[in-house]
Amino acid sequence: MVRRFVVVMFLVVSACSIGRVADDAAGDEIYRQLCAGCHGADLTGGIGPPLGPGSNAAGRPREFLEFTVIHGRGRMPSFSSSLNDEQLERLVSYVREEQGG
Repeated sequence: MVRRFVVVMFLVVSACSIGRVADDAAGDEIYRQLCAGCHGADLTGGIGPPLGPGSNAAGRPREFLEFTVIHGRGRMPSFSSSLNDEQLERLVSYVREEQGG
């Protein structure tokens, strides 16, 4: 049972955290590289919850999204070592734009 849990967690973290992004990457590029594997290319969810229009995330304050990306939440890993402040800003701005806000 423990072995199964470890394997599942490894797969989740591997699928959701692939490498570093270019310093000048646009928000949509950052999303595709770091987030789409878990939250879906169109923000409809998958391993992770949906982030698009009408989702729980769409109703949360911007600070909640920033905190979650940097510190992780539940099964979601932290991206503090993958993103600088400007990249975080571009990523969250992209998600907000896609949410319709």
